[in-house]
Amino acid sequence: MNSNRRTFLTSFAVSAATTTLLARDWSGQTPERYPDPDVIALDPAFEKLIQGNAPIRRLHTGMLWAEGPAWNGSGNYLVWSDIPNNVQMRYLPEDGHVSVMRNNANNSNGNTFDHHGRQISCEHATRRVVRYELDGKITILAETFDGKPFNAPNDAVVHPDGGIWFTDPGYGSMMDYEGNKGELLLKEAVYRIDPSGEITKVTEDLTKPNGLCFSPDYKKLYIVDTGAPKNIRVYDVDGSSLKNGKVFATNKGQLADPKSKGNSDGIRCDIEGNLWASAGWIGDGYDGVHVFNPEGKLIGFIKLPETASNLCFGGPKRNRLFITASQSLYSLYVNTRGAHH
Repeated sequence: MNSNRRTFLTSFAVSAATTTLLARDWSGQTPERYPDPDVIALDPAFEKLIQGNAPIRRLHTGMLWAEGPAWNGSGNYLVWSDIPNNVQMRYLPEDGHVSVMRNNANNSNGNTFDHHGRQISCEHATRRVVRYELDGKITILAETFDGKPFNAPNDAVVHPDGGIWFTDPGYGSMMDYEGNKGELLLKEAVYRIDPSGEITKVTEDLTKPNGLCFSPDYKKLYIVDTGAPKNIRVYDVDGSSLKNGKVFATNKGQLADPKSKGNSDGIRCDIEGNLWASAGWIGDGYDGVHVFNPEGKLIGFIKLPETASNLCFGGPKRNRLFITASQSLYSLYVNTRGAHH
């Protein structure tokens, strides 16, 4: 290890320890000095993405396992899931109001919106992907494959051609806490729902495919594998199929994770092609958001006091990062924009 690298890691460790000792007040009643000490550049490339006079804010807490944040542009609100409590929550930025938007949400996990403004949700309890129509009715988009029920759809993204891509790792069927415990009848895989309704399997070469997102130009698809590999893979999008899959980046062993147990979950790209990945299960100095450049190099870290599950860009300018982290919802204005609406 060269001296510069050693000096940097030592400084980072001291900084993280100091921040912990000061016990940040997440109530928002005690202001943080700018720039926010928990938004950390690990590489000069990340400095231009930092909004120097913006703090990390805890917007709401009290959930059991917050997941699946998605921004509705026309409605100007954020929706996310509290899976064990079986509800979908909504945050209104104009006054910070938080309320239950849907009760008995079938233990929904990932949420997104299509290009018509309709919400799409991955339900654990029913093992299906559904769409909430504008009149409030529910359309089942995916429920079975090859005559067998899905394991428990997890996360979904929408392509401009109208196709919906989703992962099916089965976590919601492995326990009653987040769904209904039952046998997994399909190999864990990633699927695409065509606008015609046809469902195709696009890859099954991941142990536990979880969060996913497209590159800004939709030519690549990134998928998190939360199984033993604990990495992020990237594929070339070839129409309705994938090819040339390879490891893009790995979270395990990064930062304060000497035992290589760290993991990611939800991911999103900004307009420059940087990948923002939730991270957790290690503790102080690791949990939060890890930011990778388009080449897969870790360049930035947003430090949180909880395991981060998922994230999305929102707000009218798509420059506000929303993060679901265990029991809480956080936000941070950044000096870039989310790649997709």
